[in-house]
Formats: sequence, C-alpha cells, structure tokens
Amino acid sequence: MTDGSHAHPHVFEPLRLRHRTLACRVTFGAHTTNMAEGGRPADRHIGYYRERALGGAAMIVVEPVPVHRTAVLTRGNFLVDDEEGVAHFRRLTDACHEAGEQSGGVTMIQQLYHVGQHGDADNSFQPNWSPSGLPSLHDADGSHAVTEAEIDEVLDGFVSAARRAREADFDGVEVFAAYHALVDEFWTPWSNRRDDRWGGSLENRTRFSATLLERIRAACGDDFIVGLAVNADPGSDGSLSVPELQEIVAWHDARALMDYVTCGTGSYFDFHPLMPTSLYPARLGEPFAVALKEVVTHAVVQAESHIRTPDGAEAVLAAGHADMVSIVRGQIADPHLVAKARAGHADRVRPCISCNQLCWGRRSRDYWISCLVNPSTGREHEWGGDRFALAPVPGRVLVIGGGPGGLEAARVTAERGHDVMLVDAGDELGGQWRLAGRQPTRGQILDHLDWYGRELARLGVSVQCGRTADVDLVRAAAVDHVVVATGAAPARAGFQRARRLADRLADVDDPTVLSVESVLSGAAALAGDVLLLDDVGDWRGIGTAMALQERGSQVTIATAAPVVAAALFHSAADVPARRRFASAGGELLPDTVVDAWSGGRAELHSTLTGATTRHRFDWLVVAETAVARVELAGDLAAAGITHHMIGDCVAPRRASLAILDGRRIGRAL
Repeated sequence: MTDGSHAHPHVFEPLRLRHRTLACRVTFGAHTTNMAEGGRPADRHIGYYRERALGGAAMIVVEPVPVHRTAVLTRGNFLVDDEEGVAHFRRLTDACHEAGEQSGGVTMIQQLYHVGQHGDADNSFQPNWSPSGLPSLHDADGSHAVTEAEIDEVLDGFVSAARRAREADFDGVEVFAAYHALVDEFWTPWSNRRDDRWGGSLENRTRFSATLLERIRAACGDDFIVGLAVNADPGSDGSLSVPELQEIVAWHDARALMDYVTCGTGSYFDFHPLMPTSLYPARLGEPFAVALKEVVTHAVVQAESHIRTPDGAEAVLAAGHADMVSIVRGQIADPHLVAKARAGHADRVRPCISCNQLCWGRRSRDYWISCLVNPSTGREHEWGGDRFALAPVPGRVLVIGGGPGGLEAARVTAERGHDVMLVDAGDELGGQWRLAGRQPTRGQILDHLDWYGRELARLGVSVQCGRTADVDLVRAAAVDHVVVATGAAPARAGFQRARRLADRLADVDDPTVLSVESVLSGAAALAGDVLLLDDVGDWRGIGTAMALQERGSQVTIATAAPVVAAALFHSAADVPARRRFASAGGELLPDTVVDAWSGGRAELHSTLTGATTRHRFDWLVVAETAVARVELAGDLAAAGITHHMIGDCVAPRRASLAILDGRRIGRAL
C-alpha cells in the first residue's frame, strides 16, 4: 500500500460501479468547458480531459450533450443529433482510456441534458420547452408547454444521444436531472402543473424520468452505466424540499433505474451555490449526499459541491456520507490531484481557491474555461499538459518580486532545471496577493501562497525576503536571465472612471484618506465610520469593506456602478458578498461618485439624479487601479541589462494574468 493510500485509505479503496471497477473514489464531475469547435470535441477538449485521466481521476464525466434542438444552452455546446460526431468523441475516449491505464483505468461518462424552461434562445434559436410553459429564470422569455408527441420527441433525443455515447466508447451516461432542468421540472410541483399522465401524482411526475432511464437501458444494454444528477436547493421557494428529493430518488432506486446518483447544490432558483465560492462553507453538498444515502439501497451515492482536496474527500468517505466524491475545481486547479495523493504527496496538490474567476467566470462570458492558479487549464494541448520539460541549456535565473507572477516564474524555471534566486522587498512573499488573502473568507489564497513556499523549497529556489533589488544587486548576481516582477503600487489618487477628467480627488493626501492596501496590510489602524470609494468593483472593494466590518467599523460603499461588487458577477460571488456585507450592517450606495472629501466630510453625487448630498465619515478608504512599478526596469534598461517584465509592472491587472505571465516566461527561458 502506498503512502497516499495510508493517508487516504477510503479515497483509494476500489469501487464496483456496474460492470466497471473504479481504482479510487474520486470523480472529475460534469461541467461545461465551452471548448467545442464546430460543436465537436477537438484538441483543446482532448488535452484537457486527457490530463485529468493521466492525473488519476477514476471517473470522468464529460460535459453535457444537448439532446434536442431546444436544449442548446451555450456557444460551446456539442451539436445535436450529430452522428458524424461519434468519431470525434471516440478520439476523446480513446485518449483518456489510454492515459488512465497508468493509474488503474478511467471510466468515461457523458452527461446528457435539456434545461427546459431555462434555455437560451440566443444560442438555440428555438423556443424553450417545459412541462407547463412557465417563464425562464435566465431572461424574460416564456416557454412552450410540451405536447405528448413532443415529450416522446425529447425522450427519443435522450436515447439517441445515449446510443451515440456508447458508440463513441463511453462507459455510460449521466442524465441531468439537476438544478431545475427539464427532468427536475417534471418532478417539481411548482413547474409541473399538468393534469395528464405526466403530472400530478408522484408516479406521474416521475414518468418522464422513469421512461427515459428505462429506454436508455434497453438501447444501451447491461454493460453500460446510467447515472442520475440531482440537486438540493431547499432554501429556494418552489424548489423540491430534501424529503421530496429523497422520495423521488428512492422511487427510482427501488426500481434500479440508475447505477449512481450525484447531488449538487443550488439551482436556477438560486444560482450562486452551484459553484460555491469561498463565501460558502467547505463540503457544501455533503449533507445532501447523507440524505440520499439514507434512502437508497441499489445506487452508489456521490457527494459533490465545494469538496476541493484529498483530505476533504477522505473525510466525506470515512464518515460513510457518500460512496464517491466529485472534485471538479480541485482537479481543474491541479489535474494530478489524485496521483499526488496516491503517491503520498497531497501537500504538493496545487490548491483551488474557490474564486470561480476563470472557470465559471470565463464560462459565464461564453469563453472556454481556464483557472486562476493554473494557466495550463485549457492550454494542455499547446503546452504538453500541466508538466514541464527540462530546459535545453539550464542557467541561472534571478526573479525580482515575490507576488503571484514572480512566484510562478520562479517555480516553473526551477521545475525546468534552472538555478533560481527570488528576491522580494517585503518581509513575506505574496505582495498584494497576500493582502487579498487577509480578507474575510479568502484564506484559501494564503493556502496557495503556502503551497508556493513548499514548492520553491522542494525545488531548491533561493528565496531572499526583505531585500530591495537595484542595478548593483542584479550585476552582482551574475545570472543568465533576469525576470522583473515588481508589481504595482497604490495610486493614492482617488481617480474615478465616472469623473475621468479629474485625475485626482481633492484632499486625497489627507491623513484620513487610506488605500485598501494600507488597511489590509495593517499599516493603518482605523475605527469609526468609513466611506469606501470603490472604483474597481471587485474583491478589493467589498472584501476590504468586510475586513473593516470585522474590525468594528461601520462601512458605507460608494460606487459609480449600478450595483456594488459588479465585477464579481461573472464569478457568482457578487450576490453572496453583498448579502454578507449588508447583513453585517453595511450600507450600499450604487450610482454614486465622490465629488469631494474635506476634513471627514464627503460630497456624494448621484449619477442618476444629479443630486449632491454631504455626509460625515471618520475615514475615506479608496479601492482604485494601482500604478505599475517600473523604476527598476527603467534602471536596468538604462544600464543595458537585458530583462523580462511580467505581471503588474507591465500593466496592473488581475492575479490570473500575472500567474499566466509567470508561466509563460518560465516555459520560455
């Protein structure tokens, strides 16, 4: 037994799932990658899934195929009724099955879906179909109540998609009955108001799913896995309660209609818990797996939702709360999560920070997904996976700056065999990334920085904190490559995009005006009433406001945007963040700019009405775009020293782009 099996014995206990034996209990669950090209899987798709098979995932559930012309939801969806696509999917399953042989085999599943009344006509160019014609919760569109003939048409679509999956050498399918999609809409009394044989009683409301699962089994045979994806959203009006969900799942289980059931959180009623950010507790879906374990005797039960680590999976399995665990974002962040844990190196797993910024954040903008902490995600086909080849000519590398870009550059160059020295002026590594980790609920960023520390130590990188770099230091280092990652500094200008002709806010140099960086670093101690001017709309504003609340301040956020934390919309963190801030007594002032600040008096201007009001506060804290630190790069250029600039010193941006810069330069040197 390996060290990893000792540390995670329940994770690495084999599991029989119908005709397949899983080498461990960790699944890479279904999620939309939006990587299809022409509606079919291509090199990006194949590289992405192959890397997770290589990394030890026991089962991979490939994102859903829409089963009907009315089921198309995203630009990156696969084609409907695509017989020619079978060969393209076989390329995917062949690549993953072959890669999975190195870790005991991988079981390949394809999810099938129809989202019912919540479709997107801008992608499908079709009316949304639903049991009773209720409105979409995506937009203002209504839906079409399906006829008997149309129900049969959709059922045929599911079965045909399952048959094609088998022909493409998938080991099974997962029927999407979660989040109030079409199957769930038939189950739910709120959305199923039919008075025919498809509505009313439990038997009638489950007729659609039972017929569907029976027909798939008949079409695909006994040596084919049929899974069922459900969800729990008991806090939302109209959604099924947990006892109602238990009754429905037990009804299907008693008839042995599915081989496994997996339960997510949230729904189209409350979208934010679907991919819970750091604002939600860990292992969010575990209690609902427990509820299903109580009522099934045939099906394997899988837990999902905010289970990110091997330790988290082990805890769920050891407690008997589930038979399998789906870790999606954790394996997006580190595709070799399972293999590292199996080898006894769980501490080497790159941690997911539950930010959603490039997984759901890019998907919600209809791009292919990636990962803030792992820029290889989605680029595996270009970069040869999430692994590194040794440099042809190893040399000496000096990295100046220990923020996320510099840390990644140092790590990757060291992985490639270079002798690396990292110099940072601060007392601790991390720069502004460490400050972000000091905001409430965002401690996973500190876990990420701890991971960098362990990796740099393992790779033998010489780390020198508290040392300011200059031309003399660079010359004395006598290195082959210099990477400048000096980051950005607080602007301390009070610039607001809605007042763009004014470069500076009057009296911004007053001692009562502070940057978010000075607040989070602890350099400034403040108490009392705080006005936070938020010109960026992301975590810098509302995260700092919540930190001030924890320290006892009464905080008001003013922003020119129509809502506070508007930039967090695409990561599904905006509403939970606003709820947390408001429930702690915070005041929200959208559509508002600060015209003036003087001696604790703020002049606030409504961008909607033009009205000006004056209010007293003890402090003004400013969240604004930082200014690139370019002085060292300029000095090096003047001295004729070749160097590479990355991250915020090139242009102040998000941490994801700094890490991408670091990965790119590390691969290039």
